[in-house]
Amino acid sequence: MTLMMLAVMILLLAAGFPMMMPLLAATLLAFFIYLPDLNLQLVAQQMIGGVKPAALIAIPMFILAADIITRGHSADRLVDLVMRFMGHIRGGMAVSVTAACALFGAVCGSTQATVVAVGGAMRPRMLKAGYNDSFAMGLIINAADLAYLIPPSIGMIIYGVISGTSISELFIAGLGPGLLIIVLFSLYCMYYAKKHNIPVEPRASWKERFVALRRALWPLGFPAIIVGGIYGGVFSPTEAAAICVLYALVLEALVFRSIKFRDVFDIALSTGAITSVVFILIAAGAAFSWVLSFAQIPQQIIAAIGLEGAGPIMTLIAINIAFFVGCMFVDSIVVILILVPIFAPLVKAAGLDPVLVGVLITLQVAIGAATPPFGCNIFTAVAVFRRPFIDVIRGVSAFLLILMFATILLVLFPEISLGLRDLAFR
Repeated sequence: MTLMMLAVMILLLAAGFPMMMPLLAATLLAFFIYLPDLNLQLVAQQMIGGVKPAALIAIPMFILAADIITRGHSADRLVDLVMRFMGHIRGGMAVSVTAACALFGAVCGSTQATVVAVGGAMRPRMLKAGYNDSFAMGLIINAADLAYLIPPSIGMIIYGVISGTSISELFIAGLGPGLLIIVLFSLYCMYYAKKHNIPVEPRASWKERFVALRRALWPLGFPAIIVGGIYGGVFSPTEAAAICVLYALVLEALVFRSIKFRDVFDIALSTGAITSVVFILIAAGAAFSWVLSFAQIPQQIIAAIGLEGAGPIMTLIAINIAFFVGCMFVDSIVVILILVPIFAPLVKAAGLDPVLVGVLITLQVAIGAATPPFGCNIFTAVAVFRRPFIDVIRGVSAFLLILMFATILLVLFPEISLGLRDLAFR
């Protein structure tokens, strides 16, 4: 049954069908052939149940907020703020790109939106400052991954819904790894700038810094709303998403006047198209996962690869490898939908904290977004920067190694992600 489902999915993917079709086709074929005594209505029920959790309402809200912000002035103001404070140090412009991606990621929660907004503003400035184009694109593509780790994170929301893990705990647990990656990227950027003798930017005056800070106060309200509101007990992650949309509209339409209210319809239409794809995938993945669980395929796979009874470290290594390889070829949402139910029995048997597992899975999803051959950040960069695929991926290897090193640190020292969670919720 497992081989049949896998063969059907590979065949349909090779034929060019969108991912929702292989998921549904494999599910229905397995249902008719191996589970003929069950009512077909169960598949529809599982699909409806997959998109029923209230927490999923946050996804279209965060996508809509990201669309509004990307078309506005928030990104430019955040980039300018970081440059005023860090541009004068060795490698300061590259460090500023990393910090700006983290800040914008905390605003929109989308890696692709971060590539567009920060990359569009900073890549020309990096090239003018003397940075190699492959380094600049590699940094932007990988630093955008911070949008997956620093709340709000769509990947964490989907994992939380599927695994039944607290989304609030996942959000705060992502802050530690996010800060770790910022530090590691910044150290490498300083090393690169020193090795290639990149000139230093003029130091900004405190007056200029104060002006940049004042201009960025409104965009900085987004992470304050999300993190402060959720952990202050003011509202839930879902409510925070709705408030972010309202805040984005007020900010870009009334304060900055960067968009007109007549533009909101087009923005909402774009959000609706993206959301429909995401929710169809979630529905198809829910039915697929149910068939896997009903047929006890996860247990069979775990036994076949010799992981039954594995300890926590081996389990985490297997999870990281599986998600890393999966996200190199398939959309991250699909990988989460398929692999989380497969590894669920193993995670439970090993006694692992589901929040730690969720953070590591989110990190692998983030790495996959910037990993050849099919990372979504790569194709976004190809479209935005108008550079060939091979040129875009030439500079990603060093940053991928850094992200893998960060993964190892998280496996060996889980307190990096769980420390803030324990402080807030324990």
